[in-house]
Amino acid sequence: MAAATLEPNASRIRIVSATHSQAAAATTPATQCSSCHLRDLCLPCGMAAPDIDRLDSMQFARRKVKAGQTLYREGDRFQFIYAVRTGTLKSSLMLADGREQVSGFHIAGELVGLDGAAQGHHASATMALEDTDICAIPYGHLTDLAASVSGMQHVISRLMSREILREHSLMMLLGSMNADERLAAFLLNLSQRYAARGYSEREFHLRMSRAEIGSYLGMKLETVSRTFTAFQQQRLLEVDKRHIRITDLEGLKRRFEVRVH
Repeated sequence: MAAATLEPNASRIRIVSATHSQAAAATTPATQCSSCHLRDLCLPCGMAAPDIDRLDSMQFARRKVKAGQTLYREGDRFQFIYAVRTGTLKSSLMLADGREQVSGFHIAGELVGLDGAAQGHHASATMALEDTDICAIPYGHLTDLAASVSGMQHVISRLMSREILREHSLMMLLGSMNADERLAAFLLNLSQRYAARGYSEREFHLRMSRAEIGSYLGMKLETVSRTFTAFQQQRLLEVDKRHIRITDLEGLKRRFEVRVH
């Protein structure tokens, strides 16, 4: 698959503090974790109310990332982790031969950018598959807060563990499953993630292309298309371009059920 062309980075993100003027706040909207509808899925999940209040004092800056626009590139300096409020992001690596290797898809309530924590620069690139709204969380401020708030140390450890588990699950997908099992596991994972956000577990729109799915699952484009067709013929799915309706959820689960975080 040809390498994707990366658009210029999203507009520079500034950290908003409580002392900024109202004019500055108007140009750089901020958000608070305590009032966010995704708080039970995102950073504050499991935190005590006083610790969430400490997060609120940071007032994370919000940004729109337009479809096709890059949030950060491979090798960019690591400063923020990003919480997805709405939309869909794709993370990928460029291989030595110029091909793109998709490493993950991220939807509302999920965090991206932790790949940069180890070495101080991002190990992958992340771009928007549709217009996406994100919160930028300054990692340095977060670790400073963790030094004085024990609950925050647990949160950061949990975030790191989630990233490790996601990588492990992807390796299992690529190393131990046939094409049918890989695509079934991918669709079931999306179904579970959408259901956790209050959306339908049986009907959703794929924001990624067949080629991007194939890159993520280690499958050729033709194999992805052929497997979708086979699932339709077996009356497991109805497919209209990128719109998916799972007509036999239990049947699809029998193919293979796994959580890919």
